[in-house]
Amino acid sequence: MSRFVQPVPPPVDPYAGDGLLRSWLERHLGPAGHAAAKGRLADLAADVAGPLRAAHADAEAHPPTLVRYDPWGARVDRIDTSAGWQAQRAAAARHAVVALPYLPDARGTWGAAARVAQHALLHLYGPESATFSCPVAMADGAAALLSLPEVDNGVREAWLPRLISTDPAVAITSGQWMTESQGGSDLGRSSTIGRPAVDGSWRLTGEKWFCSAADAAMAVALARPEGSGRGSRVLAPFLVPRYAVDSPLAHGLAPGAPAPGVTVHRLKDKLGTRALPTAEIGLHDAYAVPLGDPAVPGLVRAMTLVVVTRVHNAAAAAGGMRRGLAYARAYADVRHVAGGALSSSPLHRATLGTLAVDAAGAFALAGHAFALLGRVEVGADPEAAAELRIVAPLAKLATGRLAVSSASEYVESFGGAGYVEDTGVPRLLRDAQVLPIWEGTTNVLSLDVLRALTREDAGAPLLARLAAAVDLARPLSPVLADTLASAAAQLDDTITSVTADPGSPTVLAGARGLALRLAYALTTALLVEHAAWGDEQAALAARLWARRWLRHEEIAEDAHHHLDLLC
Repeated sequence: MSRFVQPVPPPVDPYAGDGLLRSWLERHLGPAGHAAAKGRLADLAADVAGPLRAAHADAEAHPPTLVRYDPWGARVDRIDTSAGWQAQRAAAARHAVVALPYLPDARGTWGAAARVAQHALLHLYGPESATFSCPVAMADGAAALLSLPEVDNGVREAWLPRLISTDPAVAITSGQWMTESQGGSDLGRSSTIGRPAVDGSWRLTGEKWFCSAADAAMAVALARPEGSGRGSRVLAPFLVPRYAVDSPLAHGLAPGAPAPGVTVHRLKDKLGTRALPTAEIGLHDAYAVPLGDPAVPGLVRAMTLVVVTRVHNAAAAAGGMRRGLAYARAYADVRHVAGGALSSSPLHRATLGTLAVDAAGAFALAGHAFALLGRVEVGADPEAAAELRIVAPLAKLATGRLAVSSASEYVESFGGAGYVEDTGVPRLLRDAQVLPIWEGTTNVLSLDVLRALTREDAGAPLLARLAAAVDLARPLSPVLADTLASAAAQLDDTITSVTADPGSPTVLAGARGLALRLAYALTTALLVEHAAWGDEQAALAARLWARRWLRHEEIAEDAHHHLDLLC
């Protein structure tokens, strides 16, 4: 008797098979702008479905290793990574996943919407990048920070071209060395000290506890300039070369030599993101250059980087949800149970359809954050800046939580095979769990949202968007319009209440619930906006999202009947 083997087909083409992605681009880029992006997106999709999928598997199978000494006993602290990781690095550069919004021709083609086009690249690239999407995010954040006018021109000219290069032989990525074991998210407890050197550079001394992309050629580190006082506002961002590069800012180091004063204590043994080198790093008079004037409180400058990495986190969450859905749907189409395909089971169809609603909402939320970021960077749009202040943390916190719950469902949808490591399915859940943690946990971000509401009136642009969406929803569905109007009115009342006494235990204890309600209402509005433009899938997703997340109703029956439209 032959042994049965269940084949698992690849999912649909991640670009051509994603109707919501393509209609989103059609709306935000315009027909001509979308046409200009199609070749780039199709090329990346083909790479993702072929060599990058294989590179992803190789990088996961061969995690990084730390080599502390060379054969002669010299301390080198070299991090070795796999061929698959290097292939992901080269592809990120070649496809301009970091570089696109900084390239003059891209800005000439799409203007502020270059960030929309970049989000589409990330949506395709991230889910099977072995989390190389993390150094991509930090390289983008570092590039945004280096682009600030207060950064020294020499520093910018030495490093920015490398971060945004599309030549794999030239392109570098950046790490991010901010947290320390005694403080974590409480940056005010940071104890890394920066001291100026006679040559104009600085020397950093301290211990950094969670350093992602520790193999990157540079890192942005937070340090307290000597004599600057206590608290977090005075912390300043510094650029630390990890290895010597051909740069006047790293003079005195042989090419490829490890930068002096940087010790890699160990690589983290993490739940997920195992292909990504994350380390504990000690700094002992480590060479660094300031990004801006260290005498001027620098945390606000560092937040430029943080905003970028937060919206990247949202993109990673939404992209992973969409790819997980594609895999689960492809499996359901070939797996037979109870005399028929699993995809014909009403219960399983309802499960997949509900997951598709969540994936659509996450995509719209992440996509909106990127659109706002582009408007801030190109044109310095003050309205976009005000809205981004609250949308960035909302998008990050809401999509991160959705990604974890969805990943758990995707693993379950494969039955026993979903629990077996070498199928690759368990990685969906292990890697998703980092998304609500990195760049601020849900609670940390909820308090950030609360500060934005009470100190910066960040609720005003959000409530205005909800009000406009109510009018757009009325022709689509009066029930949807009423649901959104009711949610907006309740949020308006809540915001008024919390701003009256922002420090009360009741307000602080309810910050998470408020942040999630804001995110769910905003997502409804964004889906309504896209539906009003003419997207039928968004119209259905908006109705079901509002029922699921604003009215807390069961949507299984409609999700079952409309699965094919939803995904």
